[in-house]
Amino acid sequence: MKLLISLFLSATLAHAQTTTPAQLQHLRIQAAHAFFLDTPLPPLAPKTFATFDATPNIRIEHVTFATQYGMRVPAIVYIPTHTHGKLPAIVVACGHGGDKSSWYAVYTGMLYATAGAVVVTYDPIGEFERATTRASEAGEHDKLIPGLTHTERVGGLMIEDAQQALRYAAARPEVDPTRIALLGYSMGSFHAILAAALAGPQLPRIRALVLSGGGNLDGHNEYWDSNPKPNCQSGPYEALDFLGDRAAILYALRARSGPTLVLNGTQDSLITKFNEQEPFFDTLRTHIAAVQGSRTNLPETLWFANAGHRPSWMTRPAAIWLNYQLHFPNWTDAQIESFPTIRAVDWIARTGVRISHGYQVEQKEGGVLAIDLNLPGLTREQLTAVPESLWQKDPKLYTLEGWTPHALAADSSLGRSD
Repeated sequence: MKLLISLFLSATLAHAQTTTPAQLQHLRIQAAHAFFLDTPLPPLAPKTFATFDATPNIRIEHVTFATQYGMRVPAIVYIPTHTHGKLPAIVVACGHGGDKSSWYAVYTGMLYATAGAVVVTYDPIGEFERATTRASEAGEHDKLIPGLTHTERVGGLMIEDAQQALRYAAARPEVDPTRIALLGYSMGSFHAILAAALAGPQLPRIRALVLSGGGNLDGHNEYWDSNPKPNCQSGPYEALDFLGDRAAILYALRARSGPTLVLNGTQDSLITKFNEQEPFFDTLRTHIAAVQGSRTNLPETLWFANAGHRPSWMTRPAAIWLNYQLHFPNWTDAQIESFPTIRAVDWIARTGVRISHGYQVEQKEGGVLAIDLNLPGLTREQLTAVPESLWQKDPKLYTLEGWTPHALAADSSLGRSD
């Protein structure tokens, strides 16, 4: 396997050429078109439904903002109440089976709001308030849609959702739009790097990008091409085949606006199945540097020994990296170094916050050593953004069922124009 990967990467690198800024911009526009992203992005039209205090220092808001075809994205916003000046903001893109009720979304919101950042968490299409059953781990976006020729449209919706969440965060009056971070886990890491790479002039500068349980954008017939998730992963990645060296181009596009940190476990089978950990990323960095003609903002990597698939941005080293990028108003590096830690599974047991089935084990999410500030959890009711009576009046405003007829009509129209 090492030899095959080495031969593939060497062959690709032999054809790599420095790409001018104008050429990169042209490729960005082509890639955005491949995902059918709205140009321009729709007005956010944010709406707040409720506000309450989770702690004396953290306020929670239930909100929605707009996405494709006039649909709404339910979100929970964590806002620090004891700060001065403009604040950094963080947006969380969840993984498969994850949504704003997942333990890591809640923990991230509570933790980094304590640090002095505004944190936006939202439901991916097909989960929680964006599922017809309002259930978590519904996985509705994984089911093929009869008649939909371009499965990458679903992934495009997820990318646009992330971009709209970034725009929403930057537009909040207490936020400094030059200090925005996007955190993506697993499936969310894929959508996060694409959202960052394809960021157009409407988006704020994404100052920091953190990818956990991912970031290993690879070659033909490898993980992102061959995984059994055609709507949200393999279909979208295949749609970018025209880019050539997709990984290098996407990371070069991302590098225009800021640095990237990749957090992975050495025993994460989703990451190590098609590559050999750091040697893979070393070669990837060489490809990116060849494309962009410099080594500016090449992705940094941090490996967690014996760890599996998990979100690791609540750990001490990740918090220090984020503090360097965002300058948290309430934390110093010395304070971060002094904070105790807690295993995620212990916090989950104490608070009852949801973890996806099978991920409570030590090697996966349960073993995350998160900074411990004795944070409380939130109930599912507290994590529901839209009042159920209002949601029931028009569920198609939020769900894949409501999006599908628009996508099918657009696909049909595209076919006629061909």
